[in-house]
Amino acid sequence: MLGIRFVRAAPTTYLLHYRNGRVVREGVGLSFFYFGPTSTLVSVPVSSTDLPFVFNEVTADFQSITLQGQITYRIGEPKRLAALLDFSLDARGGYRSEDPDTLRERLVAIAQVLARGVVQHLPLREALASSDRIAAEVLPALRSAEAVTRLGLEIIHFSLLSVRPTPEMGKALEAEAREALLRRSDQAICDRRNAAVQEERRIKESELNTEIAVEVKKREIRETKMAADLAIEEKKRVLRETQMSADIAIEEQRSTLVERTAANARKDADAKAYSLEVTLKPVREMDWRTLMALGGGTGDPRMMIALAFRELAENAQKIGELNVTPDLLRSLLASGPKGN
Repeated sequence: MLGIRFVRAAPTTYLLHYRNGRVVREGVGLSFFYFGPTSTLVSVPVSSTDLPFVFNEVTADFQSITLQGQITYRIGEPKRLAALLDFSLDARGGYRSEDPDTLRERLVAIAQVLARGVVQHLPLREALASSDRIAAEVLPALRSAEAVTRLGLEIIHFSLLSVRPTPEMGKALEAEAREALLRRSDQAICDRRNAAVQEERRIKESELNTEIAVEVKKREIRETKMAADLAIEEKKRVLRETQMSADIAIEEQRSTLVERTAANARKDADAKAYSLEVTLKPVREMDWRTLMALGGGTGDPRMMIALAFRELAENAQKIGELNVTPDLLRSLLASGPKGN
């Protein structure tokens, strides 16, 4: 009505009221009535804004990659920005120009230029794995960029959500990585088999060492037993030698005793022989007839007859003829003592 209007700004909006080329009101979250035909309102949002971006760059080895990320910023000096870009509102409350969108494009362009300076020094493989590095180098450069500071912008954060190669190169890298993984898998299988072989060999070596140790123990037992047997045999030999020596000593003593006994018996026999010889010496010199006569009538008639026949035989040359009949011989024999 009559050109009088009412405006109410949000707490995150910096509002400037121009009238006749001069600022009559400015501040955050203002609300007031104004006369439209002579007033110009400039609305600058001062809240943090997330600005997504996607752009392509070339790495040091001339491979294309796509950088996708987000810039978080806020307008720290809205009055300065309002002096450089057109943030004025029309009668319907919208922006009169496209400068607010141009601000976004400028900020993305600045970030792309700074990211290009980092990516161009990295090969493809390294660039794909260096999103944090790229963001860490771009963020301080973006904050200190002259175009950003002159616009009165504050860069809160710069992040890269993804760094992707072209589809063809991605497939090639995937194939290479897949082959590398397969090689690593084969190598792991080979290593596992080698480990199993090594473990089996270690077990066999352990078993062989155990068998060797057992055989060594058995040999030691046999040697110990053999040594014990040898010691026993040596003791038996010594015992046999001792017994033999004792037997020899006993036999020597027995031989000495026998020799002494024989000597004593010999001496006794010699003594008896000497005594008998002395006793028979007188009788040896006597005639046997005398000795027979000394026997007296106690002699055996048959003996006497035998002696008589002997005399006859000795004097046979003196006898011409002698007849001895069986009857005579029977009578002579019968005349002997009874019972003979």
